[in-house]
Amino acid sequence: MPEDQCHEPGGAAPALAAAVLDSPYLVPFDGSFTLADHATAPDDSETAGRKRLKKELEEMVRRIADLQRVLYADDRYAVLLVFQAMDAAGKDGTIRKVLSGVNPAGCHVKSFKQPNAKELDHDFLWRTTGLLPERGQIGVFNRSYYEEVLIVRVHPELLVHQKLPHLPEGDELAQFWDQRLESIRCHERHLARCGTVVLKFWLNVSLEEQRRRFLSRLDEPEKHWKFSVRDVEERQHWPAYMHAYEQALRHTSRPWAPWFAIPADDKRFMRREVARIVLATLESLDVSYPVVAPETRMRHEEMRQLLEDDFDDGGSGA
Repeated sequence: MPEDQCHEPGGAAPALAAAVLDSPYLVPFDGSFTLADHATAPDDSETAGRKRLKKELEEMVRRIADLQRVLYADDRYAVLLVFQAMDAAGKDGTIRKVLSGVNPAGCHVKSFKQPNAKELDHDFLWRTTGLLPERGQIGVFNRSYYEEVLIVRVHPELLVHQKLPHLPEGDELAQFWDQRLESIRCHERHLARCGTVVLKFWLNVSLEEQRRRFLSRLDEPEKHWKFSVRDVEERQHWPAYMHAYEQALRHTSRPWAPWFAIPADDKRFMRREVARIVLATLESLDVSYPVVAPETRMRHEEMRQLLEDDFDDGGSGA
């Protein structure tokens, strides 16, 4: 695949923390990623027992909530968390658990389904661009613009609905996907230059574990609403989806927008590992509560005196 010029982030994007770069699940930046190198379950040395994983997650969630308040007050960076996965991999639960302590005013989650008619009248990045997080915010994309190089790549017949000036067919499709991946790389580089920290998580679930989770949904009436016949039908395209994911991660994991291929067969481990990466990234940002100017502090002291005098007067205001 020919590379474009989107190599260096430049601008205000911070460097990844050493704790993030050391993750065994970081997708390399050199295009060497292969699915065979990333297991769907952690090995025994990486597991810590259910109680310990729960305790570690709770502590990380508390720290993430604290740091989000500093991020909001500092008001220079935004954080975008992108989650992609096959159905039943645990995206919803992971987002809910990892961000459960964050002030809802500072965290916004957006799920992307099938594009509507208005969205199809624009380029494929349009519908997500207007929903990017503001400075000081944590934004979460549950699925994202990557659907355009995943499900659409597996089902290229969907391109008919996108009203492209030229509909690629046959041998043209390979170049078409290369161009979309290039657009995504440059889009994410632009975001990084403007101060948006982009972290992308592929929740790597196995075909067998997905089967078990689908059966669990059928066994429990309160989970029937989660079950879709189409989800089972899509299992027939598993090899095509794995190829699409491999290509997407290989060609869009970059220092300014890294991918992490997180084992998803063990939900507790997966959630803890996602939280660890988010926490390490927030800790690496040079954010702090703003320092009040001396003249403002003097004014504050005047207000303090007025409030204390008001209390001494019995709150009469006289």
